[in-house]
Amino acid sequence: MDRGTVGSAQSGRLLVEVRQEGTSAVVTPAGELDHHTAELLREPLEDCLEKGFVRLVVDCSRLEFCDSTGLNVLLAARLKAEDGGGGIHLVGMQPVVARVFEITGADAVFAVHDTLDAALE
Repeated sequence: MDRGTVGSAQSGRLLVEVRQEGTSAVVTPAGELDHHTAELLREPLEDCLEKGFVRLVVDCSRLEFCDSTGLNVLLAARLKAEDGGGGIHLVGMQPVVARVFEITGADAVFAVHDTLDAALE
């Protein structure tokens, strides 16, 4: 499997790491995704799409919180990925984050996986 670090961004409450796994980009936000930190996730997602990755896997296993702003970042990236013929796959959501997706119905528009290996298939 091709594993190359593409980049990372950090600000107090959120760290975002990006790496390549084969033809997919794996984006791993760690910490709290909210109004104050959403841009730290938006930029790497858009950068991956601009670089030609159409399959983005967002590893949510280290995401401790997600509000509506964070959810909107993921929804916007999903639309851009789908416009390019790809998609966004979510993996490893903690219960508190999964609940936001369930309440809003967003879990129905994303491919959600239990493991990273399943998301990369």
